[in-house]
Amino acid sequence: MHRRTFLKAAIAIAVPATPVAAASYGLYEAGAVKVERQTIALPRLPAAFDGLRLAFLTDIHHGPYVHLDYVASLVRTTDALSPDLVVLGGDYSSKEAKYIAPCFDVLSGLTAPLGVYGVRGNHEYLHGLTESVEGFRTSRIAELTNTGVWLERGGSRFRLAGIDDLWYGKPDLRAALGNATSTDACLLLSHNPDFAETLKDPRVGLILSGHTHGGQVYVPGFGAPIVPSRYGQKYLKGLVEAPMTQVYISRGLGTVAPPVRYNSRPELTLITLRAA
Repeated sequence: MHRRTFLKAAIAIAVPATPVAAASYGLYEAGAVKVERQTIALPRLPAAFDGLRLAFLTDIHHGPYVHLDYVASLVRTTDALSPDLVVLGGDYSSKEAKYIAPCFDVLSGLTAPLGVYGVRGNHEYLHGLTESVEGFRTSRIAELTNTGVWLERGGSRFRLAGIDDLWYGKPDLRAALGNATSTDACLLLSHNPDFAETLKDPRVGLILSGHTHGGQVYVPGFGAPIVPSRYGQKYLKGLVEAPMTQVYISRGLGTVAPPVRYNSRPELTLITLRAA
């Protein structure tokens, strides 16, 4: 075939196929979970907790686009990693309240020696706050919304705390940190990473957040076209320095419409905490 004829034929075939291929890949990547292994120093962490392995799951968004078998696979993978602690960052379901109870029922299979804890996200307020609170209770996942717990090991302790959603809730950091002092290690769960910009309390050594989904679609050289943050690309993903502390932002595990991802695979985070 003449080269020009061949190129015309190739373009004629490729152009209509490109949107289909792109959509197919986007759907594939939305379910291609990556276990992100991170090592993060937590200021003032006691030596007894050095090397603690923490699994962080956030933005599952069980609903029309994220099915229960996917959620169950996340639970199996997390349990197979054998973390010391499991924390959940909010947005467990999407669209309708009917998705909340089944999601928490599956999440009740999460286990860890130091426990399983979680906070609310904005979607808990949008699609069924009462059902979400009940989901925490029936699944025996300890809700840390504006409260915290002392985790103890070898005669030492550190504070695991959580706050309410920044957009729809009423974050109360003082209540979350409780009687923690300036010499205690404190890890804070905040669904929305923008909270870090308002933080002025030096007791918080690390914040774990989700919410931004890594943009869900990321264009190399340009960034994510849509980021639900007041601070642009800053809190898109990964470990970020905020004015007062450090923030780790997970890309999350589910999607909201459209149910696709590009260059932003869903993330199940396994963090090893180190004494600074």
